[in-house]
Amino acid sequence: MYTSPRGALCFSAPSHQSACIQPDTAASCRILYVTPEISDFVKVGGLGDVSAALPRALKSRCDVRVLIPGYRQVLQSCPSLPVVGRLGGLADIPPCEIAEVRTSDDLVAYVILAPELYDRDGSPYGRPHIGDWRDNDLRFARLALAAADIAGGRVQMGWQPDLLHLNDWPTALAAGYAQWRNVAVPSLLTIHNLAYQGIFQPDCLRRVGIPREAFDLEGVEFHGNVSFLKAGIAFAAEVNTVSPTYAREITTAEFGCGLDGLLRLRAEQGRLTGIINGIDDSWDPSTGDRIVSPFDAHNQSGKERNAEQVRAAFKLAVSRGPLFAVVSRLVHQKGLDLMIGAAETVVRAGGQIAIMGQGEAEVEWQLGALARRHPGEIALKVGFDETEARCMFAGSDFLLMPSRFEPCGLSQMYAQRFGSLPVARRTGGLADSIEDGVTGFLFQALSVDGCLEAVGRALNIFGNADVFKAMRRLAMARDFSWSGSASSYEDIYARAIRKSVTQNPA
Repeated sequence: MYTSPRGALCFSAPSHQSACIQPDTAASCRILYVTPEISDFVKVGGLGDVSAALPRALKSRCDVRVLIPGYRQVLQSCPSLPVVGRLGGLADIPPCEIAEVRTSDDLVAYVILAPELYDRDGSPYGRPHIGDWRDNDLRFARLALAAADIAGGRVQMGWQPDLLHLNDWPTALAAGYAQWRNVAVPSLLTIHNLAYQGIFQPDCLRRVGIPREAFDLEGVEFHGNVSFLKAGIAFAAEVNTVSPTYAREITTAEFGCGLDGLLRLRAEQGRLTGIINGIDDSWDPSTGDRIVSPFDAHNQSGKERNAEQVRAAFKLAVSRGPLFAVVSRLVHQKGLDLMIGAAETVVRAGGQIAIMGQGEAEVEWQLGALARRHPGEIALKVGFDETEARCMFAGSDFLLMPSRFEPCGLSQMYAQRFGSLPVARRTGGLADSIEDGVTGFLFQALSVDGCLEAVGRALNIFGNADVFKAMRRLAMARDFSWSGSASSYEDIYARAIRKSVTQNPA
């Protein structure tokens, strides 16, 4: 579990009665942000960071509140959880209670209390090296159903949203439940990674109360199974992805994961948008937050002290050569086989590679074997530590990110803010957030040779101190704040709400 400083303190909070209005601007709207993870309490990947940052960026513009499952990590972080409402079950989905808490910076979160589903050890989705929870269809149908029922006023807690903001497959079914239960509140579905679709066997229709007529090509059916994500795409008023390039990519067969036809239709309807993620203000090297030594674009000497810390922590040899970092989930998507193919070139050039992450056993084994072949030059730490990750961004010269696809990515933004130039494939959010040859290095071909070409350019630039420092300054000056993205979300909210009001007049 990672608990962010923002959410280190939780306070009980009474419900606030608010009159129902017919909004005509995003500024007046009430948003229920539905997510399976948020870094204040529990984080698995980038979605946890986004779910903590985006609602906060929207707080001054909208009445935005978060809905999350009551995992064991949440219960441990917030021992006081006053119940503000109760909801019935559906089919095999058990009833639940809704508790309300407020973080130390006044973000309201509703917590679904269903201990039989959520109060267990492990991650939100399963247990490492064992697999997903076998009842994930029920666990996340409970989350989705609660969102739809709160939107429909089935719980008397004095607050009702004007729009549901859903995130990835664990929440996507809420758009379907709203449709099937005649709830007029529209939904926005944000796709953070299309490759994860929440696919279950057909018997889950009965278990989670999906109407039999919804099991067709226009609904939840996907190659004979049930896809929660497809339900969201089919029934949400608006769909967006987390970068403009990825929004275009997923309408193609190469990146569409079997849903490209439906997504092309949404794009043609003007209902598919790409909005790149941002990063929060804590990613500022000049504050020294959780790094060894602060620095800024004009005084970069602190990077050397952070590099020393990284080398010591990873048991790398003392060196003045380039330090490459990999901070990543260790999965096939991330293209780490391409990095392995380029590693020999890095070492021959006097460089070193520090790798941290966890994921698929085969990828972990391959990286471990690489490290064993190059002791003192390449090192692997299986696991994740937020403080150590920050130090890796702060101390490294380059970040290796050769992803096969990357919906948005946050590491390349963190790296640039910390003066570590990304070496990445030109795809998704990497293409949208890295300026090739200016703030990093991009390659096109999905091959070791493509990766080697970009690594070679990085090594050449490292040898030219003036150019290298100038690139660092430009990278550190990039604005990756949430402000612009939050405005784009406001626009989508307003569009969806206006359309809903027109179609469902009071």
